[in-house]
Amino acid sequence: MIVAKVRRSLKPVKQDLALVLRTAGIQPSAQRVAIAGYVLATDEHPSADQVWTRVKQAFPMVSRATVYNTLHTLVEKGLLRQHVLAEGRVVFDPFVEPHHHFIDQDTGRIHDVPWDAIKVSKVDALDGFDVDEYQVVLRGRRRGSKRRA
Repeated sequence: MIVAKVRRSLKPVKQDLALVLRTAGIQPSAQRVAIAGYVLATDEHPSADQVWTRVKQAFPMVSRATVYNTLHTLVEKGLLRQHVLAEGRVVFDPFVEPHHHFIDQDTGRIHDVPWDAIKVSKVDALDGFDVDEYQVVLRGRRRGSKRRA
């Protein structure tokens, strides 16, 4: 099966989150630890608003601005990746190693696809372009699922 969960190389436990942040050069506040606790351990690809909604359940005083700023800091420090996988939809991914994505058109869920599951050839041969990175975004449905009308 081409769609497979790629194991997270780093799933920090709660007591290690402050250390993870400090090691990355981020001063660990209570809000940042709460945000990192969710977003670095999730197997979803949440938007900033989804992170805010989720973190607010356990940490009601966290502001939307704090969530956005923390997410961007986590991206800047290499703990998260930011992807635009659909027009106008920015999501965050704690799996920073190279991999591809499959978007289920029935559920909207984004699945990680292992890097070596898809072969892309001749990327370096694109005339007039220097490719720094790439990823493949697949869209479709799980086999056997009923299509929406």
